[in-house]
Amino acid sequence: MATTQAAYGAEKIVGHDGSSITAQDITHPNGETGKDETMKALCWMGKNNVQVLDVPRPKIIEPQDVILKVTGSTVCGSDLHLYHGSVIQLNKGDILGHEFCGIVDEIGSSITKVRKGKRYVASFQIACGSCFFCNQKLSSQCEKTNSNTTERAMYGGQTAGMFGYSHFSGGFAGGQAEYVRVPLGDVNLLEIPDDVPDEKALYLSDVLATSYNAVHDTAVYPGDQVAIFGAGPIGQMAGIFAVKAGASKIIFVDTEPRLSFIDDHWPKAHADKLKLVDYKKLSFGVTNKPTVVSKLKDLCGGRGPDAAIECAAGEYAKGWMHWLEISLGAETDTSEIVNEMIEGVRAFGRCGVTGIYVGYTNHFNIGSLMERGIRLIGNGQAPVHKYWEELLKMIQSGELDPLQMVSHRVHVEDLAQVYPMFEEHVDMMQKVFVETKFSLPACEGSPVLTRY
Repeated sequence: MATTQAAYGAEKIVGHDGSSITAQDITHPNGETGKDETMKALCWMGKNNVQVLDVPRPKIIEPQDVILKVTGSTVCGSDLHLYHGSVIQLNKGDILGHEFCGIVDEIGSSITKVRKGKRYVASFQIACGSCFFCNQKLSSQCEKTNSNTTERAMYGGQTAGMFGYSHFSGGFAGGQAEYVRVPLGDVNLLEIPDDVPDEKALYLSDVLATSYNAVHDTAVYPGDQVAIFGAGPIGQMAGIFAVKAGASKIIFVDTEPRLSFIDDHWPKAHADKLKLVDYKKLSFGVTNKPTVVSKLKDLCGGRGPDAAIECAAGEYAKGWMHWLEISLGAETDTSEIVNEMIEGVRAFGRCGVTGIYVGYTNHFNIGSLMERGIRLIGNGQAPVHKYWEELLKMIQSGELDPLQMVSHRVHVEDLAQVYPMFEEHVDMMQKVFVETKFSLPACEGSPVLTRY
C-alpha cells in the first residue's frame, strides 16, 4: 500500500502535464465534486482490502458530464491487479470498477446526444472524440483525457483516462457503485436498444471488445491453430471469436476450475476444435520433462500453433526467481507466459498480449523471437469505440451471447466479499453481473442473485 500511494504522492509533487481536457484525480467524490446525499461504492482501502462504503454521490462538475444511475457492473480480472496493489498510484478510498451500464440521471449543459431516462453502457476508457487517435476510433489511446506524467515517462506516452483504474490512468471514480460521473458523456456512452437487456449490453464496455480486439489485432486466419493463455472471461470469449474467424483448433492453457468451465460452456458445434492444457500438470523452464511448450508442439503437428494470445497477466509468477524479483521490485511483471508463447508457436507465428502488464520484465527470450521470426504484438488497451457498435449488432442478431461467460449475479453491497471469491474461483466463479437497487428485473438466462 505504501508503494502505490508513494507513487501517487510523487506524481502530485511533479504535477500533471496539462494535456487533459477533463478534470483529473476525482476517484472519490468530496465536498466539491460530490453531493450531500450518499451512495454505496466499492473502495480500495489497501492491498487485498476493499470495502463497500457510503460515499458522496457524484455531481455535474463539467458541462459535458453525465451522471449515470448504475444498473449493472462487473468485476474484471484487471480489477485484481488493483486489489493486489500491483498497479501504481492507487489512493485509499478510490472507487473501483471500469465496466458499467445504467440509466441517465443528470446531464451537463453541453450534452446534445445523451438523453435523461435512457439506458446506456459506458466504455471503460474515456475519450475526447476528436484527437488523432479518436478520429480513427482508437479510443483507448485518446490524447486528451489523461495527463499523468509518470505514465508518459514509463511508456513513452499516455493511454486514455480510464474509469476506476488508479491515478496512473487519470484518476476517475469507477462504476462499482450506485452512481457514476461520466466525463464527455456524448462520446463515451452507447445507447442500449430496448431489445438488449443490461445483462448482455454491460459487457460491451470492456470484455467483449477486449477479446474481439485480441483476436483481430493478433490476426487469426481461417484454418489457424490458436493457443489461448488464460481461460477467464477474456480468454473464453477470445476463443469464441477465434472460432468465428475460422480457427481450426483452440487450445486453452490454464488450470482448474477454469478449464472445466470452458469445457462445460464451449459451443457443442465446435467441440472437435477444443483442446485443454493444464499447466499445473506440466513442468516449466529448462527441463527434459513435458512443458506447456512441448505440449503445444505435440498438439500442432510438432511445429506449434499459428498464433497465441495472452489473456492472463504479468503479475503471476510460476518460478521462484520471478517471484523473488517481483517481490524485490527488480521487475514488475514475469516474462514466463510470454516466453512460453514465443517458444510454443511455430516459426513466423504470432503472439498477442492482451493481459495486463504494468512495466518491466526480466529473462525475456528475445533470441527465440528474433531467430524464429516471431511476431510479438501488444494488443493494447482495447479501443472499445472501434468495435462496440459492431458487437452490439451481433448481440441483437443472436450471433453473440455474452451470458455464456456469466456464472454469478451478485449485489454491489456484497462486492467486498466477492473480490476474494472471484480471485479464488469459488463455486467456479467466472464472470459476475453486479446489480444495484436500480437494476431492472433479471433477463432470461441470467444467473439468479446470490447474496453473501
